[in-house]
Amino acid sequence: MSPPATARPRSAAAVLIVGAGVTGLLTAVQCARAGHHVTVLDRGPVPNPRSSSFDQHRVIRTLSPDDADATRRMAAARHRWGELEALLGTRLHRPVGVVTAWPRERLAALTAPAAEAGVRVRTVEPRELPHLEFPPDTVGVRDEAAWVLLAERVLHAAARWLAGHPAVTLRPYSAVTGVDADSGTVRVADGESLGADLVLLAAGPWTRELAGPPVVLHRQTVVYLRPPADAARWWEHAPAAGGLGADGRAWAVPPGAGTLLKISSDAVCRAVDTTADGEAEDQAPWAERLAAAAPVTGLHRYTVAAVKPCHYTAAADTGGPSLARVGPALWARAACGGSGFSAAPLVADRIVDVLREGAA
Repeated sequence: MSPPATARPRSAAAVLIVGAGVTGLLTAVQCARAGHHVTVLDRGPVPNPRSSSFDQHRVIRTLSPDDADATRRMAAARHRWGELEALLGTRLHRPVGVVTAWPRERLAALTAPAAEAGVRVRTVEPRELPHLEFPPDTVGVRDEAAWVLLAERVLHAAARWLAGHPAVTLRPYSAVTGVDADSGTVRVADGESLGADLVLLAAGPWTRELAGPPVVLHRQTVVYLRPPADAARWWEHAPAAGGLGADGRAWAVPPGAGTLLKISSDAVCRAVDTTADGEAEDQAPWAERLAAAAPVTGLHRYTVAAVKPCHYTAAADTGGPSLARVGPALWARAACGGSGFSAAPLVADRIVDVLREGAA
């Protein structure tokens, strides 16, 4: 006689995930698919509009310049996103590619890792993309396999799937106040203590308040735009693009599938001590700084739909994303910007592998 659907398989583990952003939700999906029992805690609703993952869109690039291994990893991540799209039953991406601007003399060095990893790229002259502002003496490298991920749609689709799975418990409005790294015990604001075979801290900016390796909290100002009528059709098929603007530090993520055009820049990214004052901070000076090196031409013709701050954490030693084991049963994820979002399926796979190795 078959066990009931909610019975725990002999090899199943109890997994506790703190944070219902993209890493937490996709890890919960993969753990549940592997037969484990999963509980997801978040201080807000699930998904949480205040999470660092919650946005209209993010970019997944396969090409990592000068790094064939990283290019192969991100090509694998893109494949995993395709599998998740089929599982969740919702279109999660726009296959528009990504163009990055580089000095012409670097072209050979940039395209070699792509060829070694089997990723298709091609050179794009700035005149082919007239609504994007290339720095002087640069040329575009188009990553044909790259996507724009529909981030908000991803989070809602994953939350719906998890809500219908018998081995998953979603616990919104369950703020975590502390974690014991040795035992993996998680303390919730109401005084409850929870334990599991594996705990993943994926709480974005709040992870550093709980446990884990040192991370730096960043704030960035992003601007959402509506293109003028005579450019709207062009933008429908435009790629995402980076390395733009006068200083080569700006990004443009194209509109489509109900999203707006988004522009951002490393030049308006700053380290902060807390997220608490983010909503009260005056974004106008930062938006003006972004406009001064805008990634689109004729910015004055665009309508500003929204200006908002966003937060993310990055590993203190590398400035990038990390996944670290900080205790026998405790893992922590620091995820920065688009790269953290796009690599979330790989983090989920790693956690499932850890559980499998522990059962072997």
